[in-house]
Amino acid sequence: MPLFEYKCEKCGHAFEFLARSSEDAPRKCPQCGSSSIQRQFSTFSARVDNAGGSSCSDGSCSLGSCPTGTCPLS
Repeated sequence: MPLFEYKCEKCGHAFEFLARSSEDAPRKCPQCGSSSIQRQFSTFSARVDNAGGSSCSDGSCSLGSCPTGTCPLS
């Protein structure tokens, strides 16, 4: 089930809504009760399992450059 972000146009409250279907949307703001809400653009996250064994040495990662010198995949 996708998690969407919304913002109330009346009070400015930002909140998340877990949609059960593609047509499912919140009916009102949970803080002030206004029906004037707008869906926000949001980012997503994903988990990457490092079973393939990338390696970083000397700030260089087998999957690309590691600018901090540490590999986020290890």
